[in-house]
Amino acid sequence: MYEYNTNKSDLILREYGRNIQKLVNYLISIEDRDKRTESAHTLIELMKQINPRMKEGSEYNQKLWDDLYIMSNFRLDVDSPFPMPEKELLGKKPQHVRYNQNRIRYKHYGRNIELLIEKARGLSDEQEIEASVGSIGKLMKTFYSAWNREVVDDEVILENIQEISGGKIKKDIKEIRDKNLFDTYRDKSRSQKTRKTTPSTGRQTTTGKRRRS
Repeated sequence: MYEYNTNKSDLILREYGRNIQKLVNYLISIEDRDKRTESAHTLIELMKQINPRMKEGSEYNQKLWDDLYIMSNFRLDVDSPFPMPEKELLGKKPQHVRYNQNRIRYKHYGRNIELLIEKARGLSDEQEIEASVGSIGKLMKTFYSAWNREVVDDEVILENIQEISGGKIKKDIKEIRDKNLFDTYRDKSRSQKTRKTTPSTGRQTTTGKRRRS
């Protein structure tokens, strides 16, 4: 006679399989508490071998002990490094997460850019403001290029910063360009490549023997 799974009781945690569930059932039947505790620790090590890719850590070990208690239907009485989880929390629905109601002016920059600009608005030192605007501008150029796959002009970035800041951050585009505040690594690489490929217009000197007349 074959014993089919459809005729067996449902598994509490299917990821561990029926053999582990049988061991848990046997574990509960052990009368000696010390032996039951020792067997529980051995079973935890066996459960680790089922998922060898899982990293070692306190959270993972606690999950294994929680699963062991769950498979025992919270009837297991042993000395474990973690307390038995509350049965009422099992299957409890998580709290509803509301959607973010913050309206982002430019979605391709993201909310974090707006937070950085808002923080830069509160600065009073001009050097700190200039450094913050430069760093923010570089990030915005990177995000803009990833979204639009085009090279954006520094003036556009500066206009976006001023608009997001509500006009609180005011910088001159000439100063931005003269100090290369918005230059990203890609911009620097492109300018260096252009200088290498552009022929020199300076006076060239030749070496060699002087030609006799």
